[in-house]
Amino acid sequence: MDNRQKVLNLIGLATKAGKAASGEFSTEKTVKTGKAFLVVVSEEASDNTKKMFTDMCTYYKVPICYFGNKDELGHAMGKEMRASLAIVDEGLAKAIVKQMNTIGGSGYESK
Repeated sequence: MDNRQKVLNLIGLATKAGKAASGEFSTEKTVKTGKAFLVVVSEEASDNTKKMFTDMCTYYKVPICYFGNKDELGHAMGKEMRASLAIVDEGLAKAIVKQMNTIGGSGYESK
């Protein structure tokens, strides 16, 4: 299993455990209420969406990464396409970041 798949599996695990919020509104709310440990934005997301989340995560000091396409993220969560999601469990967030770092060049930004 490659590292990309491991990231998607961890996102799926977080979702099943109720430790992930997805969709623009829920992700934004999670960040602004200080519950997000990691935000994942699809590489396919619009420039506006990427900028909005980048600025928000910078302000609230939440790590953000750009990963996967909308279908992959949605599928990992057992939902329709998703352009953004937030992980609200510190352990799972760290595990995802660790996998991202092994992939390299994933656009992970630590704040």
